[in-house]
Amino acid sequence: MSAIPYLIHLTETGTQEIGFIASTQLAQNIPFEIKRVFWTYGTPAGVLRGQHANKATEEVLVAVTGSITVETDNGRSKETFVLDNPATGLYLPAMCWTDLHFAPGTIAVCLTSTDFEDSDYIRDYGTFKRLAAHLAL
Repeated sequence: MSAIPYLIHLTETGTQEIGFIASTQLAQNIPFEIKRVFWTYGTPAGVLRGQHANKATEEVLVAVTGSITVETDNGRSKETFVLDNPATGLYLPAMCWTDLHFAPGTIAVCLTSTDFEDSDYIRDYGTFKRLAAHLAL
C-alpha cells in the first residue's frame, strides 16, 4: 500500500527587517534520513519535469524561489499541490508519480532518502500504473 504526499512546514526563523532562514533543524520534520540533496534551476517555460516515480526513494521538494505546481498520483488517488513558500516542502513517498510545472525563474531543492540510482526510476506511466495496482492488492 502506498503512502500519500503531504505538505511539511519547515522550521522558520527571522523577521521582515533582517530576512528569514528556513531549516530542517535536525531533520525533525523529514520522515527519512537524508542521503542526497540536489537543486533544479533554469527550467525553460513550458517544460514538464518529473514524469517519473521512484520505486524506493522518498523525497521532500521545496520551491526556494518561484513556484512549482506538482501533480501527484500514488496509484489510488491524484492530488495537485502548489509550492510557493520556501518554508514549506512537499513529501513525496516512494511509488508516487509526479509531474512538475515550474514557473519561470523557479529554483527547487530536493532532499532524498537514497543516493541516485537509475534503476530506482519508473519513467513509463503505464508501467507505474501496473506496479502501483499490484502493490495495492
